[in-house]
Amino acid sequence: MKKKTGKRLILAGVACALLMAAACCYAIFCDNGRLIAPMDFSQYQFRLQDLPMLLSFLAVAAYFLVLLFLLARAGLRKPREPITRKINPKLGWLGLFGFFGFLGFYTYPMDGSIFPFTFFLFFGFFGFFYEGKMSNTFMDERYRENQIKAQHTANKITLTIIFLAALFLGQGRLIGSLEYTLIALVVIIALSFALDIFLSQYLLYRWDQKERDEDKED
Repeated sequence: MKKKTGKRLILAGVACALLMAAACCYAIFCDNGRLIAPMDFSQYQFRLQDLPMLLSFLAVAAYFLVLLFLLARAGLRKPREPITRKINPKLGWLGLFGFFGFLGFYTYPMDGSIFPFTFFLFFGFFGFFYEGKMSNTFMDERYRENQIKAQHTANKITLTIIFLAALFLGQGRLIGSLEYTLIALVVIIALSFALDIFLSQYLLYRWDQKERDEDKED
């Protein structure tokens, strides 16, 4: 992914976040919390005052679709040489979107929505910091071994956490509520996958740099 593209993605993400925040403030202070507070959407009728919230929703949705498309295209693109793909380390700031997961603690009491908890998955994007530092690195045999080892270690830790969570939460209701049990499971799974994405890149960078430093000393 080109450096200019990475900067544009970060700026677009910041712009979408600011637009959403501004629209929410407008809805709360100027429109009695319309489209934020729980309402019956089956009887929804468009009003001109709804435009800020609707436009912000469309902007955020379009941003995530474009982001997923670019990431998928970068992942499928095969390098001409045995080198790692070029990633801007600043893309790691996309991991800040993981904090939107805390919105679930606001939306669940309001309308029972638990979807925002899935945003915790974006914490894994902090791994772009380390992948970006290894851009254009020659993928020799040692690098590939470290890559497989890092991915295996990250997967093992992630599956262990999910297994223990399923084993514990499957024993019965959490705090006497099946809904809280479901929320805890969604949060744990989202954070586990985020850990897997981040840890695979962090361990690879750490082990590769450690061996390179040892080679320099020798």
